Amino acid sequence: MNQLTIIKIGGNVIDNSENLHQFLLDFTALPGDKILVHGGGKIATELGQSLGIEAKMVEGRRITDIETLRIVTMVYAGLINKNIVAQLQAKGSNAIGLTGADGNVIKAKKRPVKDIDYGYVGDLDEQSVATSTLDSLLKAGLVPVLCAITHDGETQLLNTNADTIASSVAVAMSDLYETRLVYCFEKKGVLKDVNDDASVVREIKANEFEGLKADGTVQGGMIPKLHNAFQAIKKGVSAVYIGKADELAELAEGVFGTKMLK
Repeated sequence: MNQLTIIKIGGNVIDNSENLHQFLLDFTALPGDKILVHGGGKIATELGQSLGIEAKMVEGRRITDIETLRIVTMVYAGLINKNIVAQLQAKGSNAIGLTGADGNVIKAKKRPVKDIDYGYVGDLDEQSVATSTLDSLLKAGLVPVLCAITHDGETQLLNTNADTIASSVAVAMSDLYETRLVYCFEKKGVLKDVNDDASVVREIKANEFEGLKADGTVQGGMIPKLHNAFQAIKKGVSAVYIGKADELAELAEGVFGTKMLK
């Protein structure tokens, strides 16, 4: 199997033009087939405020009413996605920007209302990703750049968490490729001491996860990140990395951030 790398970036890269420029240089230099998944950063929130639409968040998750959906679609699928694609083209990477509706690559289901109505938010399942379409694009020498907008197949666009998209794509494509999933965020990886960037835990196996939670090495928001990482590995992804975007070049040497293993 050929190797495929799926990399997800968020606001810490997107919101800083210098960070984004360097990241895209490093991304372009990575060997092999690649897919980039991006979130939205703070631009959608700022645009909404300028239009008198305040962001509504519950436990870090955006409530997406119809006005918010229009804003995030314009920003994620338009401004951010096309800016990234244009920069990749300038760096010699033949990128193609996509929402889930384009080529029907990611079809989601509107999240059902339980305790909270998240509005026009899409959830994914094992049938959501059109692997044959993504495979065709990769075989044509293109680099898919996926934003956090999906669709339900019945004309409705949906806002879908970019971390979830990256994981679902990695799992789906693992039937065709040896896939590795890379989450870029603000830390250098999983740290033994959150105040010491030099204390990176280089490898964590699935059977070590509970122990690291118990002794406090993994805590807070890192717990769901690692839970999702090991779920991806369980479903066929060969390895998951979590690290800092400005160190992506080290991925080629296998020393990027923290590597999660089976």
